[in-house]
Amino acid sequence: MAISEFEEKRCEREMEKFMELRRPAPHIRKEFDLGYRIHNQSVEIFEIRPEWRNPASKIEIPVAKATYVKTQKCWKIYWQRQDLKWHSYQPKPEVNFFEDFLSVVNEDSHGCFFG
Repeated sequence: MAISEFEEKRCEREMEKFMELRRPAPHIRKEFDLGYRIHNQSVEIFEIRPEWRNPASKIEIPVAKATYVKTQKCWKIYWQRQDLKWHSYQPKPEVNFFEDFLSVVNEDSHGCFFG
């Protein structure tokens, strides 16, 4: 089940603040940028880069994902490993508020999200 419309707008607001802090300078964005999407109960953050074989084409590289679990009233935090599967972020597998997820990703104390 998708998050509520109210919660989705709140996530969008918080993501815009996060993007303002983390996105590269405008003159670099055609070579490297950040994006996000909200789908059902998940919010995914990804890098946008030119494809190395075809620089005119862009690719998305997943960085972090938070999924809201309504029955537990928490956000589960995931990162993508080399096997291209989402794994629970073990230093902090869940948080109660979406803003806390963004703080964990921004801090990236274990280098899992941004390396």
